[in-house]
Amino acid sequence: MTNPVYDLTITNGTLATHETSELAGIGITDGRIATIGDVTAAQGKENIDATGLTILPGVIDTQVHFREPGIEHKEDLQSGSLAAVMGGVTGVFEMPNTKPPTTTPEAVRDKVARATDRMHCDFAFYVGGTHENAAELPELEKMAGVCGVKVFMGSSTGNLLVPDDDGVADILRFIGRRAAFHSEDEFRLRERRELAETGKVETHPVWRDAEAAISSTRRLVKLAREAGKNIHVLHISTEEEMQILAANRDIASVEVTPQHLTLAAPEAYQALGTFAQMNPPIRESRHRAALWKALEQGIVDVIGSDHAPHTREEKADTYPHSPSGMPGVQTLLPLMLDHVAAGKLSLAKLVYLTSYRARSLFGLREKGEVAIGNHADLTFVDLAATRIIEEDWLASRCGWSPFTGKTIHGWPVGTMVRGQRVMWDAILETPETGQPIAFDL
Repeated sequence: MTNPVYDLTITNGTLATHETSELAGIGITDGRIATIGDVTAAQGKENIDATGLTILPGVIDTQVHFREPGIEHKEDLQSGSLAAVMGGVTGVFEMPNTKPPTTTPEAVRDKVARATDRMHCDFAFYVGGTHENAAELPELEKMAGVCGVKVFMGSSTGNLLVPDDDGVADILRFIGRRAAFHSEDEFRLRERRELAETGKVETHPVWRDAEAAISSTRRLVKLAREAGKNIHVLHISTEEEMQILAANRDIASVEVTPQHLTLAAPEAYQALGTFAQMNPPIRESRHRAALWKALEQGIVDVIGSDHAPHTREEKADTYPHSPSGMPGVQTLLPLMLDHVAAGKLSLAKLVYLTSYRARSLFGLREKGEVAIGNHADLTFVDLAATRIIEEDWLASRCGWSPFTGKTIHGWPVGTMVRGQRVMWDAILETPETGQPIAFDL
């Protein structure tokens, strides 16, 4: 009996799933996983000796803003995806607040064309839900390369802002897929705008208080329940929202960011100034503790970075003229690995939050799990490594991170997308192979 032949074999690595971690080899053919187990007798045209490394299902960042088209001085699809693969991320869901916004079939096709064979990781795009395009959403959300509909109930501009219940209800009435929401009460934000004191970024969470998020999420859940539709609530930042969402798990899924799990007020504002400014804000430690408790209880479904880069010059402007948002796609996995090392969550839970649950929640086809027939999307990490987040490691066009100088325990060593080693030891090995992610609709 002849030994099997694969394009690539991976030996001596520890394969981590959402349930277990065990030594296992992987055979890859035509960019897909052909076998899992003992491949020592197999013939591989190429072999990766993964001794000392842990292999994760390819990490998916379910919330990034890569700014293209229209705002490329901050980031573009190529530079943003370079940051992604340098941080161990194999796929991203990108947001619609571009110029023009991603709200039409033409805009979707343009983005997919810009990204294909130019981005370094695989991708899908959110379509912005608006007052004007609600009736068109059933077709828009089924387009190739679309991960769903994104609705801004607050903190946006132009036609992307849908602050009113009637507008949200109209969108929910038309959609078929799970829709994602930025949940802040725009009307409350406008009423409290004067509480944002000039030059005092520490007033950011005073102006955009917890109630702005809580009241919006309470309204959203009620509207989704009435419509009988599934919702995905992004970057949850408050204890009270977690309580609301825990009581509505049958219709609502939950996303949190590494920065809300890592930073807290007032210390973040004291240390970082406007570079800690984002929407919804970094809040006091009781809210951070509540996010961790919710994560432990299984209320949190996915981790998304909300990568939202701005230039240093823009961020250095006087508050509140400084823009909200921070980069994060490259630091998502290092930060979460550091939390694993600190005992805040298990490696299995990290896999669940960064790949497996995204697969089941959004209906990813051929991704999100190391399984025979799936794309060979793999993230290689060294759990024993200690590294410092250095500025010269950052690949985002903005060139900064709120976590520069932070010591990290556990580090992404390699990024493989569809069987191709894209990043290894901080070197880009196979550039510009990005393809649209497919979904089961």
